[in-house]
Amino acid sequence: MITQTSYHTHRYWMAKAFILSQEAEKMGEVPVGAVIVDSQGNLVAQTANRKETDQDPTAHAEIVAIRIAAQTLHSWNLKDCTLYVTLEPCPMCTGAIIQSRLGLLVYGCDDPKSGTIRTVLNLPDSYCSNHRLAVISGIYEDECRQQLQKWFTKRRQQVQ
Repeated sequence: MITQTSYHTHRYWMAKAFILSQEAEKMGEVPVGAVIVDSQGNLVAQTANRKETDQDPTAHAEIVAIRIAAQTLHSWNLKDCTLYVTLEPCPMCTGAIIQSRLGLLVYGCDDPKSGTIRTVLNLPDSYCSNHRLAVISGIYEDECRQQLQKWFTKRRQQVQ
């Protein structure tokens, strides 16, 4: 259950992730931002998509944030952390989220093409998952969706 206090906390951190997504957009990346916060509310990791920048197909915002958080905390087990990300994670990122045992995932908008939390597939609740993931979606949903739709529309126009 989301209380008024937790809703404001989730919006605060999602706003930080949204700012990172705007920075990614300026760098020519798909505009997705992510932050990881520990159980005391301390920022542990913040990043955005870096796939084009790093020429690394695994450099999605979630993966990079998980790597930073694990290094910062000296543990791969992030059970006491919350990941805020502007877009529903893809299969690769969902796998990393499950493997890192994140305590909570909060995401902005659904991904109707490759979202594997609730939209296309539900990997966290499937038999292949060895971790039950708490999920909250729809925080900053309109802003995240509009930003991505606008970015992909512009991208398609540039390709034509």
